[in-house]
Amino acid sequence: MLKAVVAAFLLVILGGGGWLAWKSYASDIIEIIIKRENKPEPDAERYATLISELDRWRGDLRKTYAKSRTVEEKAAVERDARVILELVMPEMMRCWMGTPYDFNGTAEKPGGGKVACGYFVSTVIRDTGFCVDRFKLAQQPSGNILRTFLKSDSCLLKVGQDLESYAKWLEGMEPGVYLIGLDSHVGFIVNGDNGVRLYHSSGWQKRGVVNEAGNKAVVLRHSNWRMIGGFTSNPAVIRTWLGGGVVKVRS
Repeated sequence: MLKAVVAAFLLVILGGGGWLAWKSYASDIIEIIIKRENKPEPDAERYATLISELDRWRGDLRKTYAKSRTVEEKAAVERDARVILELVMPEMMRCWMGTPYDFNGTAEKPGGGKVACGYFVSTVIRDTGFCVDRFKLAQQPSGNILRTFLKSDSCLLKVGQDLESYAKWLEGMEPGVYLIGLDSHVGFIVNGDNGVRLYHSSGWQKRGVVNEAGNKAVVLRHSNWRMIGGFTSNPAVIRTWLGGGVVKVRS
């Protein structure tokens, strides 16, 4: 689709007569654009801006939450907080895309070195505004990472299910940001306008931080154990974010 659009655009710009003469040049342009689309660059500057803006919004919401006197008023603030997190967190994850993977990678920011799956997740969570030890969190089994924020009965476990039916099940879940733990891996699931997307630092062929369709992700296909829990849909998580309290890592 992208090739066709770019080709049509260049044909109009160059004119029908000039197309053959410029064919090689146009092909190079198309390939550059496609590579840019398929291999995004880490964006530490935008990431820092998102952190700053999210912190400001959280401060405003915290003040409003403290002034709220009724259950309804507090619930309204919690809904606003959820909306903001569901808008900003995926954008923060996208800033990491293209950051290389390493099993021992502990990068602090997008493009700031290599990053393992656990450190990608723990760093995004910390930079979202949760007061948590990212080192200790990243070093936990994936189930403990989920249960650091979510009660056990909020974590849904599926074992031995084929990817196709599992992906279909994910599509039926409410929109939002989820934590997902696999046999030996962890990442984020975002269920939104673009369908079910898996954001994670992939060790598969050492690709690094990627954004994949849920029904195409190799790590999902080859994991027998899959635990998922709603992050932004969980009221306790939202209240923790608003309150700014220290999150104790489950180990």
